[in-house]
Amino acid sequence: MQKTKKSVAKRFKLTGTGILMRRTPGFRHLLSAKSTKAKRRATKDKKVAPGHAKPLLRCLPFGL
Repeated sequence: MQKTKKSVAKRFKLTGTGILMRRTPGFRHLLSAKSTKAKRRATKDKKVAPGHAKPLLRCLPFGL
């Protein structure tokens, strides 16, 4: 039986079309030093590059 890799399931989200989405790292502390523009961009989820997504998708055999 294949098991879901929970560390991957917690960090990534699978869209309806099968694209992996990720959060921007580094936004839990030192926010006063970051520009408003950087903070605004960090709120949006980003796509995982196709080359990095392939091994991560293997960790999610049943999707999310």
